[in-house]
Amino acid sequence: MSGLTDALAGYLGEDALARIRAVRVGLAGAGGLGSNCAQYLVRCGFCRLRLVDFDVVEAANLNRQFYFAAQTGQKKVAALTENLLRIEPELSVEALAERITPENVLELFGDLDVVVEALDQTRAKILVVESLLGRVGCLVAASGLAGWGDPDALTVRRVRPDFYLVGDETSAVQPGRPPLAPRVNVAAAKEADAVLSWVLAGKGT
Repeated sequence: MSGLTDALAGYLGEDALARIRAVRVGLAGAGGLGSNCAQYLVRCGFCRLRLVDFDVVEAANLNRQFYFAAQTGQKKVAALTENLLRIEPELSVEALAERITPENVLELFGDLDVVVEALDQTRAKILVVESLLGRVGCLVAASGLAGWGDPDALTVRRVRPDFYLVGDETSAVQPGRPPLAPRVNVAAAKEADAVLSWVLAGKGT
C-alpha cells in the first residue's frame, strides 16, 4: 500500500477504506468542478476513476482548475490523470477525451457506482442527470457557483436518496460573476463530500 493509503486506513479504519476503494466513480467533466472534485476524492481514498472531457487546458483555466501552466494545451483528462497520480501512484484511471452526447452518455457512465456531474453547459448537465438518474448508484450534480461571497449559500440538497445537488441553484456565470477558485472549490469539495457520505453510509456496498 502507498503512504496515502496507510494514512487513510489510520483515519478511517480498514473496513471503511476498503468500501471507498471498491467504488467506481465517473467524473463528467474535468474543469473547475471535475478536476478539483477528483483530487479531493483521491485524497479520500477513491482509486477507481473514469474521467470524461473532450477539452484541453487553457491559461484561462488556471485561476480555478487543478492544472499547471506547463500543462497548457494538453488534453484535460491526460493532464488530470498525471496530477492525480502524483497524489496516489496506485490509482486506476480511465481517461476518455470524448464529448458527452445523448448517444454515448450511457456507454460512458452507465456501468459506474457513482457519477459526479461537473459540466459547464446547462444542456449538458440536464443530459447527464436525466440519462443517469436511477441508472447508477449515486448521482451528484452542481448548479449555481459563480462569483464570490457568502460561501454558506452553496448548499448540498439531497433531492432523493441517490441524488445530491450542490450549489446555490441560481448564480450563473455572466459579466460581473466569473467562475473563481473559492466558490468553485467549495462546490467541488461539497460534491466530493456527498460521494464520501453516500459510500460511508453503506450505500456503496
